[in-house]
Amino acid sequence: MRIVVIGGTGHIGSYLVPRLVTAGHDVTVLSRGEREPYHADAGWQRVRRVSVDRAAEDAAGTFGKRIADVDADVVIDLVCFTRDSARQLAEALRGRTGQLVHCGTIWVHGPSAEVPIDETAPRRPFGDYGVQKAEIERYLLAESARGGVPVTILHPGHISGPGWVPINPAGNLDLDVFSALAQGHELALPNFGLETLHHVHADDVAQAFQQALTRRSVAIGESFHVVSPRAISLRGYAEAVASWFGQEARLRFSPFEEWKAGRSESAARATYDHIAHSPSVSIAKAQQLLDYHPRYGSLQTVREALAWLVAAGRVDTGGRPLSPA
Repeated sequence: MRIVVIGGTGHIGSYLVPRLVTAGHDVTVLSRGEREPYHADAGWQRVRRVSVDRAAEDAAGTFGKRIADVDADVVIDLVCFTRDSARQLAEALRGRTGQLVHCGTIWVHGPSAEVPIDETAPRRPFGDYGVQKAEIERYLLAESARGGVPVTILHPGHISGPGWVPINPAGNLDLDVFSALAQGHELALPNFGLETLHHVHADDVAQAFQQALTRRSVAIGESFHVVSPRAISLRGYAEAVASWFGQEARLRFSPFEEWKAGRSESAARATYDHIAHSPSVSIAKAQQLLDYHPRYGSLQTVREALAWLVAAGRVDTGGRPLSPA
């Protein structure tokens, strides 16, 4: 098939694009051209790459036509963040493609009620990102249902893997959290450390996107969760990381309002966002309809990312090695 991947050099695309090339597809990648893929792969030599400023072209009303003129069998959109951007693309693609696969987020759900959450759970998003993504989902599924563009939506969790920083046991991106656990220092966690995170390896997300193409007959008009088999609590996560360095986690707990004192505004905001959502979602639908079977659990996903960070000298372990997996 002729496939266009929008935002194909990021977390997901770095794994997805080589998969598509290996499967024999003709792939065009559109991105801002500001970064190379996270992983080198010979398959990239067979990819057509186009540099484009989507925000500028959306503003000019030209982006959708640019994509439609490729006449792709499938369009994969990994970097759409507003309903208006989704609308422009969908309107341009009507009658011009067999499937639009959109990357959503489990943030469309807002706070958890019954867990694990499945795709039928009510949407109660908060925060601009989750609200916008929920509006996009609502619009695109309605577009597909009324016979417009055939749409599939995949909702990943906390995407991770080698090459970037995973959400840590405190629910933010502060690398000192990993350093403290590696060195056996005391680590403060908010509340009782029982809130949850739901990671997913970028290659497993790529697997789900590929499966959405091969099983398009059951994927069109549907949304799917794409995460690891199980969520992890902040406390359990911290204990696991410490054990990888031969340590026993020394944890202290305090109410969030006390815990955030002395933290940077960005770290406190990220932690609040994660513990307020406290996601734990089901992948049963993706397993049944897409034959999605993640290779990585949450802790395996984080461990691979952490191994890369340690090797790159970005986490101070105090000389303690990360034990073999």
